[in-house]
Amino acid sequence: MERVEVGFPSGGDECAGWLYLPDGPPRPRPLVVMGHGLGADREMGLDRYARRFAMAGMAVLVFDYRGFGASGGEPRQVINIARQREDWHAAIAYARTVRGIDATRIALWGSSFGGGHVLSVAPDDHYIAAVVAQCPFTSGWSSAMAKGPISLTKTGTIALTDLIIGPIIRKPIKARLAGKKHSAALMSAADVPEGFGRLAEESSQYRPKVAARVGVSTIFDSPARRTKDIKAPVFYAICDNDTVAPAGPTLKAAERTKHAVVKRYPIGHFDIYFDDWFEKAVFDQTEFLSAVLRP
Repeated sequence: MERVEVGFPSGGDECAGWLYLPDGPPRPRPLVVMGHGLGADREMGLDRYARRFAMAGMAVLVFDYRGFGASGGEPRQVINIARQREDWHAAIAYARTVRGIDATRIALWGSSFGGGHVLSVAPDDHYIAAVVAQCPFTSGWSSAMAKGPISLTKTGTIALTDLIIGPIIRKPIKARLAGKKHSAALMSAADVPEGFGRLAEESSQYRPKVAARVGVSTIFDSPARRTKDIKAPVFYAICDNDTVAPAGPTLKAAERTKHAVVKRYPIGHFDIYFDDWFEKAVFDQTEFLSAVLRP
């Protein structure tokens, strides 16, 4: 297969992407648009998934959100939920212009925070053919409660300080993305430092801190509310022992989804990116996408 560097406009800036073009005779092919989770970039494990999908005959577009990774945009390291979903819409629009792509067979793949994005974006585009939501963020309130009162108090204090003081001093007050249980990190649990750390080690672009204000907006975000409006088939890859995006709300979201395929794995949030559990998950996802995107 061929992987080429591409870019596309979003909100006046440019998002950086990798476009994977499968081998074989030229013909209209399906394309999978892929985006990552909270504060993550395309170098953090997504190439593994993209290559498997391309080997199965699908084109793939993997992109970075504005202000992160190789993408343009200022300020850097500020997570804005609405802006990131605008980036998804921009990526979809670009994907439909790629030569040799069947614009009626565009699928969305998101993991963690990106999993919440695809569940929120898909109802806005009735031409999306399939969705894969891997260990998706579906309920901000549930994710906040999973942190426990100590970590929630710490991160909440920093987030509110950034929300109030940051705009005044014109500089975001940052919080760590990943930390151990009871820490002031946005993701804080016993398995977070090692799991997220393995992903971070793969990226030359990764930065460990983001503007803390996102801790406020995420509490009130609930992608699960929109799943009943998704017309396309949705594959839910759910980690039963998830400490970051609890499985319970995602299972309820799947129940409200018209065409849901649910696969449950007895693992934690980050285990699905690596080793045998990655192999199991990517096999299941490739099987789903191949079947749904078949011409």
